[in-house]
Amino acid sequence: MFLIAVKFPTGISSSQKPILTWHGKLLHKAWISARMIITIQTLSEERKAWDMILSGEPGIKSMEESDFIMVTGIGLISGGLDSILAARVLQDQGIRVIGTSFVTPFFGAEKAERAAAMLKMELRVMDITQAHLEMLQSPKYGYGKEMNPCIDCHALMFHEAGKVMESEGADFLFSGEVLGERPMSQNRQSLMNVARDSGYKDYIIRPLSALFLPETLPEREGKVDRKKLLNIEGRSRRRQMELASYYGITEYPQPASGCLLTEPGYARRLKELMQHTPILESRDVQLLGAGRHFRLDTGDKVIVGRDQNDNEKLLSMKDKTDVVLDVRDYPSPIAIIPHGASKESVAKAAAICVRYSDAPRDKEVAVIYNRGEEKLTLSVKALPNEELDKIRI
Repeated sequence: MFLIAVKFPTGISSSQKPILTWHGKLLHKAWISARMIITIQTLSEERKAWDMILSGEPGIKSMEESDFIMVTGIGLISGGLDSILAARVLQDQGIRVIGTSFVTPFFGAEKAERAAAMLKMELRVMDITQAHLEMLQSPKYGYGKEMNPCIDCHALMFHEAGKVMESEGADFLFSGEVLGERPMSQNRQSLMNVARDSGYKDYIIRPLSALFLPETLPEREGKVDRKKLLNIEGRSRRRQMELASYYGITEYPQPASGCLLTEPGYARRLKELMQHTPILESRDVQLLGAGRHFRLDTGDKVIVGRDQNDNEKLLSMKDKTDVVLDVRDYPSPIAIIPHGASKESVAKAAAICVRYSDAPRDKEVAVIYNRGEEKLTLSVKALPNEELDKIRI
């Protein structure tokens, strides 16, 4: 393979820019000092290039590797082994990979950050809470076993990663999804639905299962060598473990979603919240992860801390519209009524707070009420266990 630069008139359209190759590695479309790079791939092209060189054609320039911009892929990086391997397979082709990871109240980017450091890969972390909450309330493909809308979620992530691809001038998107590894979200039809609904259907490559899937635009254009992609499918992890050993990858998390929406207890609380809240807000779903939850007959919710850590979480998330309750003279959890409540609900919430405090259950005790600048003292008895069981979420 031989590379030359040929001078072209300025203003030539971007669609006429060819792909360039350096030492067998596919690189990005690029202008260099108003010259265009062409790749010698056929005998006729090689003869033409040599004719130009031997005749001293103006515009010939020797090129250095540092002059080139590499083909770039933008990947969904969870930090799990599959996404690590997908990035590594592409790096083997000399492709620059940039990771994306997403933050919502249900999952974070910690594992992706560790994986990116290991792979020496740039990582873009984006908070997609608002878009995710809107999708979560009415997912096109429904939920998994719990409240996890995996197909819609993956499409949303690819859509957001596609914006990064465009802003970075990158060439394609990729993920570590494996055909058949997850029966609902990674069957053939689901993978096709994700690609289509993302808005970037022909740009999404799944390097670990690519040979079982339709060829994509970057493969057809020669930016990604399809012959060097893989044919992994199914739920067995044997091939992935072998690849990890081959690449010397020894530290990675065990297979798990890392998403609160797949956890039965959290999912139950979320489903109950959605039955009472027409529009989900970030704080409402964050509160689901702390304390004991109760729904009163009035429709108001009460959240009671389990321990000091829960109490601190609840206090850190409260706002001025919330009612905050605390037993005055005994060790006690914090109780919160989000967005306030009626006097009847406040009295019952105070009784719940007493029940979980160290106060005696057979006599009235003082409970401090706070809401914004308002502060009161209530006197209540602990709520009996049989009543608690009726309202527990």
